[in-house]
Amino acid sequence: MEKLKILHMYPNMLDLYGDSGNVEVLSYRCKMRGIELEVSKHLIGDKETDFTQYDIIYLGGGADFEQQILADDLVSCKDSIMEAYKAGTFFLMICGGYQLMGQYYKDSNGEKVPGLGLFDYYTVASTDKRCRCIGNIVIEAQLDGEKYKVIGFENHGGQTTNVKSPFGKVLSGNGNEFESSTEGYMEKSVIATYLHGPLLSKNPKVSDYVISYCMSRKLGEKYIPTPINDKLEEDCRKQLFERLGV
Repeated sequence: MEKLKILHMYPNMLDLYGDSGNVEVLSYRCKMRGIELEVSKHLIGDKETDFTQYDIIYLGGGADFEQQILADDLVSCKDSIMEAYKAGTFFLMICGGYQLMGQYYKDSNGEKVPGLGLFDYYTVASTDKRCRCIGNIVIEAQLDGEKYKVIGFENHGGQTTNVKSPFGKVLSGNGNEFESSTEGYMEKSVIATYLHGPLLSKNPKVSDYVISYCMSRKLGEKYIPTPINDKLEEDCRKQLFERLGV
């Protein structure tokens, strides 16, 4: 059996809206292909984590309080995380995890939380705590050259700017900023997004994009995941798209 290794960062703190379910979805879809997904955790205070030893690094979403608590620990890991990124490890980041990998996050009280600085974008929250991007959102992403509608739920006060390579074009909802035309950040080995749900349970092809990338990197040749019966997921997606008019 082939094996992929995922590092779940701060699972006890970054788990808004069931974001840890993304790890479960990846595990299930790997298992259906005869791939074992070995899950490890990185918690605050762990000093021996070697991020280069993992195929996937995953961060879920968290509120301002949690982000402030773990920010220093994250920055202390910067060198090893940067090595993993340069080596091609896949990064999947949701909401708070997305924000923390940028330059900084300034919360609604004006407190500036340092980010890892892995990417150029930065996030500033509205000083009005009631002013948030909330609701269902649909974007059009490019996965291996094919257009794919990605659906999820967004709830964020932070407005993320200076995004040079977005995850997708907004079809319904807000995105990186209020009434933005784009959402998230993406590179070949990176998906960062505000979409909860959890993201991967509603979007099977995003899961398979991650798996395909990681297996291709491990095997040294293009890996195409064998099809899985996703009729239930696709029927649900169709109904949601019709309801949202996209």
